[in-house]
Amino acid sequence: MNKARRKQLEKVVEVLTAQMEELETIKDEEQEAFDNLPEGIQCTERGETMEENVDELDSIITDLENVIDSINEVIEK
Repeated sequence: MNKARRKQLEKVVEVLTAQMEELETIKDEEQEAFDNLPEGIQCTERGETMEENVDELDSIITDLENVIDSINEVIEK
């Protein structure tokens, strides 16, 4: 891979990393909102949905980390 394409991939990694960090912030805010709910409300459909959102965001973040790692492997070749 030539230098120009490596630079392009590095920019993609930068953008994905920034987006991943934003997703982490959103996930943390959702988790905090759930944690601040009274225990009785945490067990309701609303609370369960919030927990599912946190889990799904965590999964998306993990997927993005894997994509970033894969791109970095390509850059290093």
